[in-house]
Amino acid sequence: MTETLFTISISRRMARRVLAAAAVLTLVGQVGAQQPAAVSETSTSDEIQKFCTNIADAARDQRYLLQKQELDKLQADVDIRIKALEERTAEYQDWLKRRNDFLARAQAGLVDIFKTMKPDAAAPQLAEMKLEIAAAIIMQLPARQSALFLSEMDPEKAGMISTIISSATDPNTSKARTPNTPKAPS
Repeated sequence: MTETLFTISISRRMARRVLAAAAVLTLVGQVGAQQPAAVSETSTSDEIQKFCTNIADAARDQRYLLQKQELDKLQADVDIRIKALEERTAEYQDWLKRRNDFLARAQAGLVDIFKTMKPDAAAPQLAEMKLEIAAAIIMQLPARQSALFLSEMDPEKAGMISTIISSATDPNTSKARTPNTPKAPS
């Protein structure tokens, strides 16, 4: 028993159209399934916030690592410069010691030379020297001999040398000011 409820007759042309429409509808459904769902602004900012929160520790660690590497490079540079400065300081101290030893020997020898000289021969030579050196020599001579040397010198130069000697013994004299430098107005 076969029952047929209804029979539809369609032309071939119509069948092709119906099949083409069905195929298009099937493809459109598949293309729609491949497109992402509509994204709202709140869901995007939430996702961004989650992403940033997830990578914040790693980014901070990387930033700290880069800063530490930069600090290590700077520390190495500072260490190299400190070592160079220490070497130069040692060289300078050695040079200064040798210079001071030489000056002490030279000054002692120079004082001995002037001790043996007569005042009338020594006075012109002392007058031609730098005033500070002449004052240093005269300070190391016996007082009687120093007085004779100063009496034989030009009174103006003898006065300047005496001023240097007196300022050297004054504890209130500034070490930075030389005797030839005028005092600042008060």
